Amino acid sequence: MELRHLRYFVAVADLGSVSRAASKLFMAQPPLSAQIRQLEEEVGASLLVRLPRGVRLTPAGESFLVDARAILARAQQASSRARELQSGQRSILRVGLMPSATQTVLPGLLKRLRREGLEVSVEAHEMIPSARQLQALRNAEIDLGFIRPGTSTPPPETVAGIDDPYCLAFAADHPLASAAGALALKSAAHEPFVSFSRYAESDYFDQTAALCEEAGFAPDLRHSAGQFVSVLAMVGSGLGVAIVPASCILMAPPQVVMRRLKGTSRKSRLVMVRGEHQMQDEWGSQVVRAATLELQALEARVKKKMP
Repeated sequence: MELRHLRYFVAVADLGSVSRAASKLFMAQPPLSAQIRQLEEEVGASLLVRLPRGVRLTPAGESFLVDARAILARAQQASSRARELQSGQRSILRVGLMPSATQTVLPGLLKRLRREGLEVSVEAHEMIPSARQLQALRNAEIDLGFIRPGTSTPPPETVAGIDDPYCLAFAADHPLASAAGALALKSAAHEPFVSFSRYAESDYFDQTAALCEEAGFAPDLRHSAGQFVSVLAMVGSGLGVAIVPASCILMAPPQVVMRRLKGTSRKSRLVMVRGEHQMQDEWGSQVVRAATLELQALEARVKKKMP
């Protein structure tokens, strides 16, 4: 088994089609199909189910895909580390980001790394849900990640975190805008909701559904979006209200008002995670310290702007 076999398989699995994968890999479809069959013979299991249009993974294929990604990531990491050692300087930082962190954490982090004189070439990857990012971290596909844990217990890879409390967002001309201070979620029980897409981020969808259940109502989920910036745009257009983390105030348009939620036992946090074997040298420690300071600066900016 060679690395190219794994690359071919991952491409087919990602695209769900041998023909599309062949086009992406700049090769003809018959040779690619032959390579996948050879791989299945060597593995001793069927990895794909051939359909009239495309393919889908078998249970064995799903398991093999996780390992294939990890092996390819390790191979790439080995090459990168060898080049860095030869040059005497480590520089590549692979960062996993929640969509909101791309807008709230990443810009400040890049500026801080430059300001502190760290020679870093950042490779940024948006990854959702949080479980996907954790798996990428454990597979050594990324070095650092910024996630929103779906439980109150942070994952063992957590190295820093900030509170990012749940808030209710609504249009500036909404009747709730006249209320001062924190709001009880039940005050919006009869409102149409703009939700974060369950298919984009199941963790956050489940957390907000649990908040509504705790408040004693089932939300009228009338609209959905896959990015917080899109959720806020819908709210600002008057389509409904939404539950968003406090850091969204940094990207909210002027026509959106946000208030913290009160009376809930559920906590929302944005945490930074690091792999067990990554970022353990002095260069990595410096990068982690800079990222921790940026998280703390983000928390301060949110507190300053939140009424």
